[in-house]
Amino acid sequence: MKRCAWVPEGDDLYAAYHDEEWGVPERDARALYEKLILDGFQAGLSWRTILYKRDNFRAAFKGFEPEKVARFGEKDVIRLLGDAGIIRHRGKIEGAIKNAQIWQDMQESGEDFSAYLWDYVDGAPLQGKRKTIRDVPAATPLSEAISKDMKKRGFKFCGPTIIYAFMQAVGMVNDHTADCHRHDVVKRMG
Repeated sequence: MKRCAWVPEGDDLYAAYHDEEWGVPERDARALYEKLILDGFQAGLSWRTILYKRDNFRAAFKGFEPEKVARFGEKDVIRLLGDAGIIRHRGKIEGAIKNAQIWQDMQESGEDFSAYLWDYVDGAPLQGKRKTIRDVPAATPLSEAISKDMKKRGFKFCGPTIIYAFMQAVGMVNDHTADCHRHDVVKRMG
């Protein structure tokens, strides 16, 4: 079975993530918040590091329920900084809380986080035609535009590279390489 070249050989958890989650269109606003936060925590690290700590992150961040995370205060920040099961980076922790507060403000004002993101691609995944991993960009003009707007709204850890990785992961763009067994499957999901 041919997979995208970035999937490490012999890593069953990573292969399952690639085969079952990566690139599948995600429209649930809470799940999108979770993925945005995890991609932000990945900044400067490998996705493998985050993937292997994902269950710990979910426990530490109350299931990534934005309404709960939005109420986190300094005691929670200190608790999270002491949690060896996650990445203990004050800026990223505080960014996750700030992002939850903005997410909640959007929802309360009638702006659905999922619709906000998916409107950038007219509700349908962009279909990449990447032959090899070398053809996949780190960022695009669209990820730059989304990043710029999110930063203007106050979101943290949402630079163009993070946003492009997020777009790939949540299926806003199908960047499975053409020879990957998931490319056509994910394309049909769009």
